[in-house]
Amino acid sequence: MNEFGEGFQRKKKGDSILENPSIPNPFPELCCSPFASVLSASLLPKATSRKKQVIKVYSEDDTSRALEVPSDITARDVCQLLILKNHYVDDHSWTLFEQLTHTGLGRAIEDHELVMEVQSNWVMEEETKLYFRKNYAKYEFFKNPLSFFPDHMISFPSETSAALSHSGILQMFLSSSTYPEIHGYLHAKEQGKKSWKKMYFLLRRSGLYFSTKGTSKEPRHLQFFCEFSNSDMYMSLTGKKTAGAPTNYGFCFKPNKSGGTRDLKQLCADDEQSRTCWMTAIRLLKRSISENSLVAMDFSGHRSRIIENPTEALSVAVEEGLAWRRRGCLRLNSHGSPIAMSNMAIHRSQSWFHHKISREEAQRLILQHGLVDGVFLVRDSQSNPKTFVLSLSHGLKIKHFQIVPLEDDGKLFYTLDDGHTRFTDLIQLVEFYQLNKGVLPCKLKHYCARIAL
Repeated sequence: MNEFGEGFQRKKKGDSILENPSIPNPFPELCCSPFASVLSASLLPKATSRKKQVIKVYSEDDTSRALEVPSDITARDVCQLLILKNHYVDDHSWTLFEQLTHTGLGRAIEDHELVMEVQSNWVMEEETKLYFRKNYAKYEFFKNPLSFFPDHMISFPSETSAALSHSGILQMFLSSSTYPEIHGYLHAKEQGKKSWKKMYFLLRRSGLYFSTKGTSKEPRHLQFFCEFSNSDMYMSLTGKKTAGAPTNYGFCFKPNKSGGTRDLKQLCADDEQSRTCWMTAIRLLKRSISENSLVAMDFSGHRSRIIENPTEALSVAVEEGLAWRRRGCLRLNSHGSPIAMSNMAIHRSQSWFHHKISREEAQRLILQHGLVDGVFLVRDSQSNPKTFVLSLSHGLKIKHFQIVPLEDDGKLFYTLDDGHTRFTDLIQLVEFYQLNKGVLPCKLKHYCARIAL
């Protein structure tokens, strides 16, 4: 069953009334009918002729694939098309990513967005690409919303109880007319200048504001900074390098049909938790105010569902089969074929292993896949050629753990804890920590892979 299976509320004839309140969902593409095709109607042939266009989609190794698609295709349908063509398992984390190469900006395109509309906002002087990749943080808010908003950054309406439940905070963000207020300090790049200024910002339904007098929230001290209906939000992928930002946690707003970088409204947070809070709140607000019809969902996490869509059932079966094979005694190469256990370089065939990449490149890959607890990769150590490094996301931070080879009685072992727990190869080590936290802050859950098209 996919990871969102328990979250979906599906009402059938004769069902009893649900105990939990229904929550309007600004991402209804997650709640397709179990009888719906894996592709939306926009990809199905129709009697009338429809205009088609060719788009180019890149993978992590910068190879590309050209696709002829309808002009009204959504980002979700492009992902579905590539999932089917490449025989991948759909786990709702596949994402179409827009990357502005020269400015070092990027964003995950929302599933409902029309790809041709996104491309129509590109300017000639900017090299922009579409990437197909995993983003495990894509819908993490729906599973663990309380962790996204630190107490010191959020204010609820006075009539709201201070202690909000999991479903309560979802109600506030997605269905309440009195939107929670996000507030805190951000660095803003002054228009037409190279300098940055630290100011107190507030996010409300009407837009983003900053205070001209300390932390005052009085209307006469608030100045409008940006609204979201005609702009898109991007994350800075290059940190301080491109814009001379004071920290590595930058994001910005790019108006649609803009003339390039001169129209960017650039901001910078002091840490990753703050940036994640601002960007999540703005993403939810931007989507919720643009949707007139919202779909009810059950986020209680206590319900299961029967998978009736044959395509989805097949995907789950394939996923379960792969999991069973990973737990078995055979070691598989990247094509799923058994390989000899005596080969000590067996890890090189695994999708989670990245041969000779730097610490910075490892951090960039994990950031692209989403800072969710358990996102990881294994790489060669640059400082010690005989060792390896496990790079792991936890608590919105990326941590690095050295895997040391040990020789005992003529046999080679690998360890993360000075030899207390030993493994004959890196695959055995990874499989152990996928099931056991051990000395790590969390279990290994999602691996970073360079997807080939």
